[in-house]
Amino acid sequence: MKFKTDFKNLEPAELEKMQAAGNRIEECYRLLRKASANVVGQCLANQAKFIEFDHYPKGDIFDKETKSQYYYHAHRPESGEHGHFHTFVRSGAIPDDIKTVPYEGEVEVPSGDDAICHLIAVSMNGPGYPIGLFSTNRWVTGETFYSAEDTIRLLDTFLIDHTYPCLAANRWISAMLCLFRPQIVALIWERDRTIESRRTKHPDKDVYEDRDLELTSILKIDVDKQRLAVDKAIESQS
Repeated sequence: MKFKTDFKNLEPAELEKMQAAGNRIEECYRLLRKASANVVGQCLANQAKFIEFDHYPKGDIFDKETKSQYYYHAHRPESGEHGHFHTFVRSGAIPDDIKTVPYEGEVEVPSGDDAICHLIAVSMNGPGYPIGLFSTNRWVTGETFYSAEDTIRLLDTFLIDHTYPCLAANRWISAMLCLFRPQIVALIWERDRTIESRRTKHPDKDVYEDRDLELTSILKIDVDKQRLAVDKAIESQS
């Protein structure tokens, strides 16, 4: 997927939020570098052997107040990434008027108190820095699955606001979803278009369980370039 980082048409308030998020990310990097650390390493620390597909840290990271959750794992060596973070919001942060997409398949999906919405995944390189964003089909994360419009409504609720496994890592991933919000929104809309296209081509299949459809949208990212684009957009509006 291609995305032009021309943000001059965004509202000043949104640009300011993105700028502040970029500043928080840089501050997290500064603190981690002082300890020769990175966000991935903080999630893998004291977790024994790193095993493909396992979640790190064990049990995931969950904020009881915001109902936000994330974990790190790896299983896509062909992609050039070291691994990736999956981000979610769970029941309790999902308003009652947000309903799941219609589903007539045979798989039992999480519901009620177990309802969970996958927001976006963040690809990481070997040194522990973000290189991409991507969305997935329902089966990949075992989520409940909500429409693009409703998933986007939940983006701003994501916040991990505690110290486990590391305050800097938690603040970093929370800020990432803010700094790259325009791209994430575009990726989520593209996710639904990809799924609908697949459904049209294969009407006999349960599209949400189609193992031939794993990634539904993908985009390379660069934190420094994003911050620069935001700064330029703010300058152009002043």
